[in-house]
Amino acid sequence: MDEPKKNEDSPKELEIVQKQAEEYLNGWKRAKADYINFKREAEKKQKELIEFATAGLLLELLPLVDQFKQAFRHLPAEQKDDEWIKGIRHIQSNLNKLIENFGIKEIKTVGEKFNPEQHEAVGEVESDQDEGTVVEEVKTGFRMHDKVLIPAEVKVSKKKSQ
Repeated sequence: MDEPKKNEDSPKELEIVQKQAEEYLNGWKRAKADYINFKREAEKKQKELIEFATAGLLLELLPLVDQFKQAFRHLPAEQKDDEWIKGIRHIQSNLNKLIENFGIKEIKTVGEKFNPEQHEAVGEVESDQDEGTVVEEVKTGFRMHDKVLIPAEVKVSKKKSQ
């Protein structure tokens, strides 16, 4: 007589076990989703840390890019074709490519209209050009995408005094 009672309990037990299995499965799915989210967040933080460290290094390199540019502006004409100068120019070119690979570009200056968001005026020069036009670059400026990292130091045209 015990056997019929077992059969009556079996559907209830089966239902309980199925609910328990469903709870375990849902818990496992939540844990898996939490793990995936954690992994994504950790990767994002690692990427941000690398970008932060890279940005710091690049900001330290940008003055070197400008120093190369300034040095070549003052290079005596008779030395321009020297082999060692060609080697230094090659290094400069590689440095420029490196910063370009990170989306950093020089801010356009000479001939451009003065833009206080990109240019820092360090002087005025009497000129025939339209007033407020950049006539000389004193120090190279850099931007990354649309953000100015270092403003360009420039001299701006003003009307000639009569």
